[in-house]
Amino acid sequence: MFILEAIRDFFVGLGSQFYQTMIVDDRWKMLISGLQNTLIIAFFALLIGVAIGTFVAIVKVMAVMNSKSKLLRLLNWLCNIYINIIRGTPVVVQLLIMYFVVFVSVTNALFIAIVSFGLNSGAYVAEIMRAGILAVDKGQTEAGRSLGLSGSQTMKAIILPQAIKNILPALCNEFITLLKETSIAGYVAIQDLTKAGDRIRFTTYDPFTPLIVVALIYLVMVLGLTWIIGKFERRLAKSDNR
Repeated sequence: MFILEAIRDFFVGLGSQFYQTMIVDDRWKMLISGLQNTLIIAFFALLIGVAIGTFVAIVKVMAVMNSKSKLLRLLNWLCNIYINIIRGTPVVVQLLIMYFVVFVSVTNALFIAIVSFGLNSGAYVAEIMRAGILAVDKGQTEAGRSLGLSGSQTMKAIILPQAIKNILPALCNEFITLLKETSIAGYVAIQDLTKAGDRIRFTTYDPFTPLIVVALIYLVMVLGLTWIIGKFERRLAKSDNR
């Protein structure tokens, strides 16, 4: 009986604490606004990352296929520098450099965060995309060339569609990673989900409730995306077996 009363009192106190921290003064709306910014940054940064990553991957593959081209060799060299710099430095440092150095005169912090995370994601998407391209059977390239297609036409019409299908699950996982990485956006005065939780914590002096709620929101989003990716992968596997 004592244990049941203790459990009841614990949950009653927890509910009261949640009400005082999150409901009073509509503080929960701060989390909604922060979640919106988090999703905006992650979504548009992924689009930028896919665009950059696709270009870099194509350059690197084409440079190997046509090693005599000086332009491709130059672009490949630049792409390697880009990948090494991005993958060799912390994303928070990249974000701060973009905010305080590169875009110091830009007042839209959300735009800076999108560009920063997009550039960071592009380096990782490039390797994902390159692996997807290399995974396509070489006979597909030979078939395209035998039909009279140029190297770029073969890449666009035959190789890329197959590569994209192979790497879609990996791209979805990259989105999950990007979604969690945006939690550092508060370093540049953006009220993302994590920053919103911090503001509530500073206002109420309750560190437990806002941080746990923020963690649960991230957990629900990641688990939901993981479930969707799993179903998507199973559907792709079924289509491949037909």
